[in-house]
Amino acid sequence: MAEISREEFVDLLQDEIGLAVGGDDLGRALDEVPGWDSLHLLTMLVLLEKRVRRPLSLPDFLEAASLESVYELVNR
Repeated sequence: MAEISREEFVDLLQDEIGLAVGGDDLGRALDEVPGWDSLHLLTMLVLLEKRVRRPLSLPDFLEAASLESVYELVNR
């Protein structure tokens, strides 16, 4: 099972999704992330599935409260 490092996760958020976030922002609630839009969640899901080469749970993503929660979902 492929995992993603915190650095790779932040890079994906910055480079692929266009969010101005750093490692310190991972604990923020999603609605507190500058520039956050609900479509980012779906984009993130697709990009992360490609990166880790396995399906991820959309219902789990929809319940995620923060970027940290999303990161943990990907690496469990």
